[in-house]
Amino acid sequence: MKTKASVFLFPIICIFIFSLSACLKDGISPYNLPYFYINKDTRGEIEVSWSRKDTVDYKVYLSAQQQSQAIELQYEIIVGEGLLEGRDFKLITAGNKLTFAPGVTESPIRIAWMAAALDPAKKNTLTIRLSANSKNYRMGLPGPDELQRQLVIRKN
Repeated sequence: MKTKASVFLFPIICIFIFSLSACLKDGISPYNLPYFYINKDTRGEIEVSWSRKDTVDYKVYLSAQQQSQAIELQYEIIVGEGLLEGRDFKLITAGNKLTFAPGVTESPIRIAWMAAALDPAKKNTLTIRLSANSKNYRMGLPGPDELQRQLVIRKN
């Protein structure tokens, strides 16, 4: 009887000890660190029509606990050789920085789209890539792939 109880209880005790040690671990999981990300309708790559004529907010998000100081986020705009600013689009948000004041968790990058014929043989993309921030928070969703660190907009 003692042997049967030991065989039954030993795995349960091992699982309990393993679970407890994981909970008491001093390290921080990469999945609960603060981070910035960008998307449109939860997607990291979207398409816009060549004939589009409106202004769109592409939002950058901060996932973190309430901040007590402002955070500056730098980003870059990468334009494919098929698009030209002033003909295909106009950047409304000036510069390459966004400031997240305490309590702010999203900030837009505004782009005005203009109707213009495209050369299908060229790369007709505009990419907004998050590059750095003043707190050294992670860029992109947690995980090794850094998903949604950039938003690729394909004009077609």
